[in-house]
Amino acid sequence: MLMASTGYINYMVHEADVKRVIRGPADLEERIDQLTKQKKLLQYQCRKSGRKIADLMKEIDRLSEENDNLKTMMRAM
Repeated sequence: MLMASTGYINYMVHEADVKRVIRGPADLEERIDQLTKQKKLLQYQCRKSGRKIADLMKEIDRLSEENDNLKTMMRAM
């Protein structure tokens, strides 16, 4: 960790920050790493959403069947 001073503000600079500045934000390897991490996160979220949608579809089917059963019972009365 490095200490830096701008005259008005003292702040600490982490080694990772220094490496990022040296490499530059346009560094292709860094950008590829960022996009790979983002892709993995989005894949996880899509799978999670897909499971939730499947669960909700099952719930809709169950409620629809229950509704049909209640209608049948009401007609029989």
